[in-house]
This record gives sequence, C-alpha cells and structure tokens, in this order.
Amino acid sequence: MTFSKRRVLSAAVAVSMWCLAGTGHAQMALDNIQKTKLIKIAIPTDFPPYGFVGIDLKPQGLDIDMANFIAAKMGVKVELVPVTSANRIPYLQTKKADLVISTLGKNAEREKVIDFTSAYSPFFQGIYGPKSIAIKSLADLGGKTVAVTRGALEDQELTKVAPAGTDIKRFEDNNATVSAFVAGQTQLLATGVSVAGVMMQKNPQLNTEYKLLLKDSPNFIGVGKGEDALRTRVNAIIAEAKKSGDIDKMAQKWLGRPAGQLPE
Repeated sequence: MTFSKRRVLSAAVAVSMWCLAGTGHAQMALDNIQKTKLIKIAIPTDFPPYGFVGIDLKPQGLDIDMANFIAAKMGVKVELVPVTSANRIPYLQTKKADLVISTLGKNAEREKVIDFTSAYSPFFQGIYGPKSIAIKSLADLGGKTVAVTRGALEDQELTKVAPAGTDIKRFEDNNATVSAFVAGQTQLLATGVSVAGVMMQKNPQLNTEYKLLLKDSPNFIGVGKGEDALRTRVNAIIAEAKKSGDIDKMAQKWLGRPAGQLPE
C-alpha cells in the first residue's frame, strides 16, 4: 500500500471514529436519565394556565402536569427547572434541561438547533365569557358585544367568522381589552389562551370560561438536537396519553377544552 493510500485510509478511519463518537455522545440523554433516575424538565412559572406559581409557592399548570406525567411514565424523579421564553432553548442546548415543556411552538428556525416531539397540547385564540351567557356556536355571537385587541390575530380571525349583528369592540392593547371585559363594558372577550388564563386567575369572581375556538397552534416538547432515543421514548408516552384520553383531560382541566387532534 502506498503512503498516499495509507494516509487516505487513516483519514477515513479517523472520520468514521469521530462520527461514531459524535453519535454516541448525541444519544446520551436517555441513558443518563435511566442511570440517575432523574429527568430535568424546563417549565414556565409566569405563563398561566400553562405554568405559574400557586398560593403554595409551587409550580402548577398544564406544562407542569405534563412534566410530572412524563417522569412518572418513565419511572424517574423529575427536577422542574423554571425558564423564561428567552432562555428555554439555551437551557436545552447547554444540557441544563433534558426536555423543554414550556408552550414551545415548532418552526423552521428552532428546528435548526433543537428537535421536537409530537404536539402535546393546544395553544389557541378563543372567545371567553361568563358561564351565565350561553355560547355554543358562532351564530350565538350575533347581538353580543366582544372585546378584542385591534389588529391582533384574534381580531383578524373574529372578523372573518363573526355573524352579522356581532358588536366587536376593538381596543389598542391587551391590557385595555381585558380591562374592558372585566369592567363589564363587553359581554365576551376574544384573546389568546395565556392572556385569558391570567385574567381568569386574577378575576375568579367573573366565572369566565372558554366558549369558542378561533385559531389553534399546538405546543411541542423540545429535545436536544440528535437525542433520538429520548425523543422516541417521549413520543411513545404522548401517543399512549392521546389514546388513553390523558392528554384531553389535562387540556380540559387547564384550558377548558379537550386537546382534540394534535399533529405528530
């Protein structure tokens, strides 16, 4: 064998070993979780109803329930790691968390740096109102006053589907919109589920509930790039939870509606 061929062969072997080592390293998360019997899951604590601090000063919400559910199904303890919207992906990249369950939407930019499981919950814009007002379909909006933030996604969607006779009251920002509804200036409120969650938490006396869906955009669980074994394990748990109805129960508990059909 000539020197040139030996050099090429050696280089090829080195590349192959590097690739294998990289693959082994990339697949460590599930092994570490099983070895330590602990999974670290990033969750929100300032985003009702998905994650917030209760009166007992402990995190609660849909995302916290989902984190505890996954840990229980894996047979390990869970360490809940509070994160913000800004640092939740870096926490995953730097292995401060094994998973991110924090109202994370999937898009092409994020898919370049992390992987995603199947969707586990809905995130949506809807119409809310007191339990005393019966709203079963869009037709029931006729003759009702609805507060909405001018130019927001819920304003666009409501404008498309509202029947004739719906009195849409537009306000300049979410705070003004919510304040108008809370003050009784309108009968109904069109907004995102997170805004509605904060409003209902602060104003339980209004007996507000979810009425109708305007637009759905689901949440996914973030997984470290290349951690296929962990992603596959979590996807199996999500699939079984959808089949058993546990996903719908969690959504009903925190969002006032079942999860429905969620993308894989």
